[in-house]
Parts: sequence; structure tokens; C-alpha cells
Amino acid sequence: MLQAEQIKKKYGTLEVLKGIDITVKSNEVVSIVGASGAGKSTLLHILGTLDNADSGRVIMQNKEISKLNKKAMARFRNENIGFIFQFHNLMPEFTALENICIPAFINGKKSKLETENAAKELMLKLNLKDRFHHKPSQMSGGEQQRVAVARALINGPKIVFADEPSGNLDSKNAAELHRLFFDLRDEFGRAFVIVTHNNELASMADRCLEMKDGLIV
Repeated sequence: MLQAEQIKKKYGTLEVLKGIDITVKSNEVVSIVGASGAGKSTLLHILGTLDNADSGRVIMQNKEISKLNKKAMARFRNENIGFIFQFHNLMPEFTALENICIPAFINGKKSKLETENAAKELMLKLNLKDRFHHKPSQMSGGEQQRVAVARALINGPKIVFADEPSGNLDSKNAAELHRLFFDLRDEFGRAFVIVTHNNELASMADRCLEMKDGLIV
């Protein structure tokens, strides 16, 4: 599903990533742990095409995505990759349903009705059936994060990257979100790469990778 080779990244004179090799299989949940400043989020952003490495290769579905131009990379990202962040990044002026639909509207392959029906199906699976027309300010933190999960899944991505997805949730909502990732993996056959400081979530993963000083140790 995903292979990265010798990923290096500097910010000025600071070496953040010092030659990372990583593979992720289809249907696999991989957690990445480590102290703050170890390079976890930087690696996640490079694997997810949100940032560029200084050197190295990122290959997904037998395509070297690190060589794509900006337009081709944006299209590949929209069609194949989902993102979930610690802060849900929902647009406050739009309803839950509208927020979920936005990536599919950008994609443009389905009609508005098809997209909204697909979004509603995801909302039903994520226990959001009563929140179609609620704006983020009208929902709890756990509900907002589940909307963000649905948004990440709306285009049927092959892999989902999550950066501290439960870091802003209380323990009950965090536990529910953790179980949800594995339910979605089993039901939809998606791979997940999750950066986390949560030991419970890290231990649930199929593999747990630890980063230290820009390397996987």
C-alpha cells in the first residue's frame, strides 16, 4: 500500500527526519509514537503529501507520488488519502453534512445527491444520524471528531493518516474513537497510520513504531 525510503527533512539547520524507511500494508493499522519533537507529525505530513521531503521516495499503490507535480499530487491526495487531525478543522459556517461532502464536491465524480447520500450513510454508521444539519458549534467534541472521520472517508481513500486524533477528547470519547478506527478498518478495508501519545491506542495497532531524534528506533 505505502512504501517510503530514506525520507529526510531539514528546517534550516535542524534535521527533523534523518532517513526514514517505512512500509504500510493494506488493511493495516500502524501507530507511530515518540516524544514531542521526534519528527512524527513531519513524517505523517510527508507520507500524506501535505509536505515535501528534501530527499527520499514515497510510493503508494506502485506510484512514486513524491515525483508528482502539484496538480497531480492534489488529485491523487483527494482520491486516495484521508486525513484526521487533533483539532477537527471543520468549517464553522457549514453543517456537519456539508463539511463531510466538501472533499467529494472537490473531486466532482459524483452528483450532489449521490454525495449527500453517501455522507448520510457514513453519518449513520458513525452515530451522527441526528446531526445532519447541525453546525460544529452545536455538536460535542466527540461528535465533531466523528464528522471529521466521515469527511476523511467520503472519497473512499485507500489510506487514512491521523495526527493525534484523540488528543483533544476526554477519555470516554477517545476510547470510542479508538474502537471506531478498527471497526472502519474491518468494514471498509482501509489502512490507517496514526501518530499518537495515547498508549492504549498505540498498543491496539497491528504495529507500533517508535521515533526518536528523526529516526525509527
